Amino acid sequence: MNTHALEFALLKAERRVLEMQTKLHCWATDDRDRRFDDLFNLVADPAFLLVAWDRVRRNRGARSAGVDGQTARSVEDGQGVEAFLDKVRSDLKDRTFCPLPVRERMIPKPGTAKRRRLGIPTVRDRVVQASLKLVLEPIFEADFLPCSYGFRPKRRAHDALAEAHDFAKNSYEWMVEGDIEACFDSIDHTALMDRVRRRVGDRRVLDLVKAFLKSGILSEGGHSENTDTGTPQGGILSPLLANIALSVLDEFIAAGPGGPNSTQGQRARRRRQNLPNYRLFRYADDFLIAVTGTREQAEDIRTQAAEVLALMGLRLSVEKTAITHIDEGLDFLGWRLQRHRKRGTQKHYVYLYPSKKALQAVKEKVKTLCRQDTNLPLAAVLHQLNPVLRGWTAYFRHGVSSATFQYLSAFTWRQVFGWLRRKHRRSNWKSLRRRYCAGRWWPADDEVVLFRCAKVRTNRYLYRGNKIPSPWPSGTTMAAAT
Repeated sequence: MNTHALEFALLKAERRVLEMQTKLHCWATDDRDRRFDDLFNLVADPAFLLVAWDRVRRNRGARSAGVDGQTARSVEDGQGVEAFLDKVRSDLKDRTFCPLPVRERMIPKPGTAKRRRLGIPTVRDRVVQASLKLVLEPIFEADFLPCSYGFRPKRRAHDALAEAHDFAKNSYEWMVEGDIEACFDSIDHTALMDRVRRRVGDRRVLDLVKAFLKSGILSEGGHSENTDTGTPQGGILSPLLANIALSVLDEFIAAGPGGPNSTQGQRARRRRQNLPNYRLFRYADDFLIAVTGTREQAEDIRTQAAEVLALMGLRLSVEKTAITHIDEGLDFLGWRLQRHRKRGTQKHYVYLYPSKKALQAVKEKVKTLCRQDTNLPLAAVLHQLNPVLRGWTAYFRHGVSSATFQYLSAFTWRQVFGWLRRKHRRSNWKSLRRRYCAGRWWPADDEVVLFRCAKVRTNRYLYRGNKIPSPWPSGTTMAAAT
């Protein structure tokens, strides 16, 4: 199949997939108890497999090979995309498809000396997982609650932060900082499959999901390990399965007295009776439970949350799960959330600004890039520095970050000039400025200019609440589906 024919087929496939996803989402929204019995044919549908292949190929991990040594590029250059997808489809239809073990890769956890496991599936398994996700995601999105933000379409970390900031301003002063220990590696398969069966009645799809959970791991040392618990972090389907498992916590907080499902009058009555109210903000396995009340009441909800998570085989990390008052401040998703007095006034406000840990992490990256071989041209160093600085400031610009940006800008300038002085040990400041700054002070090499963090404008990220759009029509009639 030539390139133009493949692009046209992909365009038609994307339209068909979107139409089917819309119908699945509407059916799931209309009937909260509906179990879908004929989904396997969609998983093996040529359109779904083609869209799944496109997402796997465009993903940055397409260059990583699984245990079979194949990458997306080697598939294209070898047997070809059409033959590859035909073989995957025939294996699925014949029920001979069997996932291969994932290749283990241990990567460092940011800010610590610990390492976490990343599982790299084969390209073939990634395509089937992506097709499964295309089918299952619109069904389970109808059940997921608004308090969950991680690995969901149209949602991002800033939404969770904006909601936490909004409720912290409105008397939710105690925060339970939750962190689940080895979440992706500890999920109980039986409990997870029970939750999947609530919506999926197709035995073939259930067997396929279970096969991926039990596919095993090939360790870095070359040893095969069984996967009796967990879903390998790194698989395309893993974030969706993790959200299905963790939704038990969302539902528990929402349904409890004083939770989001209670009315404003009920919450006001509980406050008069010195009873707590709760809110949950969750991004994957990191979450905050905001509490109005006392520290003892916050400790009580932490115990209850631990008991609920234990039903899924999960446990809270003793080191990272803490109870903090908003005046003391806490770190969440790289940000510092804290209430303190506004300079020059006696008024207190809740602020969001980059955490010291996040700042230290980006400083270490800048230091590492500025310790490179001095034989390189300055442009090569700037080409590596600028994306790091641009991405970091883009994430943290929705907060009180101006002072941090100015500090980072000055720090980067010192590191770059330190590299230049090591490169030209006999040159003085005047010659370095004339050569690399056009007589000024900001370094550049031809048209490549060091990204200036101090010039990034900050603005507040607006809390969207329940107004976050769905990728599919949210109407509950079949008119929306057609």
